[in-house]
Amino acid sequence: MLFSFARRLNLVKAVAAVMFAVVGSAAFAAAPPAIFSTEDGAIRGYDPVAYFKQNKPVKGKKNLTYKWQDAEWHFSTQANLDAFKAEPEKYAPQYGGYCAYGVAQGFTPEIDPASFKVVSGKLYLNLSPEVLRRWKKDIPGYVKDADKNWPELKAGTYVEK
Repeated sequence: MLFSFARRLNLVKAVAAVMFAVVGSAAFAAAPPAIFSTEDGAIRGYDPVAYFKQNKPVKGKKNLTYKWQDAEWHFSTQANLDAFKAEPEKYAPQYGGYCAYGVAQGFTPEIDPASFKVVSGKLYLNLSPEVLRRWKKDIPGYVKDADKNWPELKAGTYVEK
């Protein structure tokens, strides 16, 4: 049976309204996990302490793990695991390990563990080398914006400003 043009248009409008309502509400209702994690673990299985001690990303080992903030963290050495256990807030990346530049923009993108910078004793990860270069152009400004956005992004209440 053929629908008239007007009925097809109304059907398209109705479907679009439902899709917008579902997608739109999901975008603001669903909070990301507190820690960026993949099947490899928090921050893709990289050792957060190694960024500070070795100034480079080092993949953690499957047998050196610690559960913190509902995520499994991996470490390359027992000493790094012990250091993290003693002071997880000191070594955990900012913004739950999500891309610092993205959080400054109001999003929670994944990260490339090699795209990092330690600034004032804090670990910041970014999506890619290109994004890291962009972030480095105004670190204080992006940190200020990300610090402001992160509580709402984490809670799922962020509304684009």
